[in-house]
Amino acid sequence: MHDTTGQSDNTFTRRRFLHQGLTFASLAATTPLFVERSARAMTLPLGSLIASQPGVPEDHVLVVVQLGGGNDGLNTVVPYGDPAYHRARPALAIRSPRDGAAQRNGALTIDDNSGIGLHPNLTGFKSLMDDGVACVVQGVGYPNPNRSHFTSMDIWHTANERAQGHGWIGRYFDNTCGGTPVPEGSIAIGREAPLAMQGSIQKPVAFESAELFRWLGEDLNPDLGRTYQKINRGGELPDVEPESQLGFLMRTALDAQVSSDRIRNAMEKTPLVRYPRNRLADQLRTVAAMIRDGMRTRVYYVSLGGFDTHANQAGSHGNLMRQLGSSLQTFHSDLKAQGNSGRVLTMVFSEFGRRVAQNASGGTDHGTAAPMYLVGDMVRPGLLGNHPSLTNLDQGDLRFNVDFRSIYAAVIEDWMGADANAVLGKRYPKAKVIA
Repeated sequence: MHDTTGQSDNTFTRRRFLHQGLTFASLAATTPLFVERSARAMTLPLGSLIASQPGVPEDHVLVVVQLGGGNDGLNTVVPYGDPAYHRARPALAIRSPRDGAAQRNGALTIDDNSGIGLHPNLTGFKSLMDDGVACVVQGVGYPNPNRSHFTSMDIWHTANERAQGHGWIGRYFDNTCGGTPVPEGSIAIGREAPLAMQGSIQKPVAFESAELFRWLGEDLNPDLGRTYQKINRGGELPDVEPESQLGFLMRTALDAQVSSDRIRNAMEKTPLVRYPRNRLADQLRTVAAMIRDGMRTRVYYVSLGGFDTHANQAGSHGNLMRQLGSSLQTFHSDLKAQGNSGRVLTMVFSEFGRRVAQNASGGTDHGTAAPMYLVGDMVRPGLLGNHPSLTNLDQGDLRFNVDFRSIYAAVIEDWMGADANAVLGKRYPKAKVIA
């Protein structure tokens, strides 16, 4: 990237700094090298941070939903027509929708001929599929699967079977922002940003709620608040050399007030639809509010835990399915009411599925391949790919049909407009998930 104002890259002005968009107080606590790079990024002309390479679509947004703990794919996308499923899970198997005794608790039909349906509590996701804005990709995994939560999640986050390196989303920004960090590029709703969002240059922002992200400078030091107002009115830092590192750090800290105010103001607006009351819905409501506010964030990351269902799975998993389906449906309805449903692709994944056979505790243990789910006006709708065999197993686990990096490649190239090979470090055949 190059400065187009005729000023040196190291020249920082109040007007360009404060009007550059979203910048975060966490920058002030990072290493000097990152401070220097951040400073240069925040003094570039407005709009130059998001699409520094031709072909990168500025208005496309990706929302990643992580299901932590290993979601049971077989009881999410249910092969009710396969006798092997019922033999392996005599107490946990979800019955056919054609079974009269199971009409209230039977699988939701996706395709009358496939013998595959959805968990009965996924009515919200079923509605999205019926509307042609959602798809299920069956049998997603990777070679030599790892059954450790932490290692497998790191593999998904890094897109590397050795679970090494920076995150795939972080590398996306590293490869599309010309070597300059993008302060507003990615936001995670939670206590800390996941590895997937960490790049060598790009550093994401994480916060649990808009109120917790509130700028505390004025509360802790009223003089900072008065200083901020002086900068706003006069355009200069009082008693500080404007181009010094101290001046830059002061501006960074003070500009956190702009950031927190904008996010909290966005959240104060009443959503255009009524969200269910659960943790995932709360996170997606926050994301929808920021999208509605016109923030230039390219990637948002949310998560729902509780999927490690080793015992008494039926009730807890059913509750999670209800939360997932209703939250995704409401989020898409909100985006549609905003006029933004064509801009936002939502991708749902878990670090692995569960074993085919139920265990003695009424649950399922760590497995391998599982479905992924995508929602948005741009997705290729329906049930995609082939369901893994329930009889040709790998030590009691499903064999994957689709490498998850093939889906990443499609998202990176067909939606985010970047070179998937450069981001993933290897060329993978793109899954046909974007219409």
